[in-house]
Order: sequence, then C-alpha cells, then structure tokens
Amino acid sequence: QVRLVESGGGLVQTGDSLRLSCAASGRAYAVGWFRQAPGKGREFLAVITWDGVSAIYANPVKDRFDLSIDNAKNTVFLEMNDLKPEDTADYYCAAGPTFSRTPSEFNAWGQGTQVTVSS
Repeated sequence: QVRLVESGGGLVQTGDSLRLSCAASGRAYAVGWFRQAPGKGREFLAVITWDGVSAIYANPVKDRFDLSIDNAKNTVFLEMNDLKPEDTADYYCAAGPTFSRTPSEFNAWGQGTQVTVSS
C-alpha cells in the first residue's frame, strides 16, 4: 500500500499562497486532495491521475488551486492561491485505484497538514 506524507501547511494571511506537497512511497492511479474544517465533514478539493492527463477541481477552488506532479520525486503538489479564511482546515492527500471525488474510494491517506488563513 502506498504511504503518503503531506507537508507545506502553515499560517498565512488572506490573499497569500501556499504549496502543499504529498510525497508518495509509490505510484497509484489517482491522487486526490481533501480538507476538513473543524466540525465539518471531509471536503473534496481536487484529483489527478498520476500520468497527469486528467484532473478535476471542486467549484469552490477551481479558479484558485492547481495540481501538479513531480514524477522523479513521486510527489503531487497542490498550489493554493488567493487564500481565504474559509480555506482554514486540515488538508489531506489520498491515493487510490479510481479517479474519484469520493473519499471512500481512496485506500491510502496521509496524516494531514494544517492550513490557517487569518483575515
């Protein structure tokens, strides 16, 4: 099973950018990003196939977030721009055998990285 480690979270101000990294121990068909704010459920953000051919984004972030892959480092990046206080959450990457928005279809998860956006 693929092991995932996220990094890159932190405290930023409204309008700032952050790049989250998801380092994988191996390859999977797809890697997704999700977030969970306090008291809320896990929210789908984006998913990309490891070959980079297909990617989809959730409506709240599609004009601000961008996925990329460094194949040499087995790492998937989530570039987040124009951050807002409502983006404050724990961010998780996940790997799985299907190109999906559904958390249950991913079988490997990282430990999460916290992002806090101050107003």
